[in-house]
Amino acid sequence: MEDVSPIAAPAVTGVLGGRERIDAIDTELIELIRRRMAVSAEIQAARIADGGRRLDLRRETEVIGRFNRSLGRPGTSVAMALLELGRGRV
Repeated sequence: MEDVSPIAAPAVTGVLGGRERIDAIDTELIELIRRRMAVSAEIQAARIADGGRRLDLRRETEVIGRFNRSLGRPGTSVAMALLELGRGRV
């Protein structure tokens, strides 16, 4: 498993300052997730148009593995949530 320690960041200036930074990061994450969902929808449409299946389980396993290696066990849950947001429930 890779190092899952937090990335060095500027010092938090109190609770309020820290929460403001977290909120800003959350806003960025939400935007990235929305972009990921849009790309996922494009890929899914292209795969179906080419006669493929809606899901690519091999690819999903790769994504889950990457998140697990980078974030540890909770990374699996993050990956599963992202995959579900991109393709819908199975």
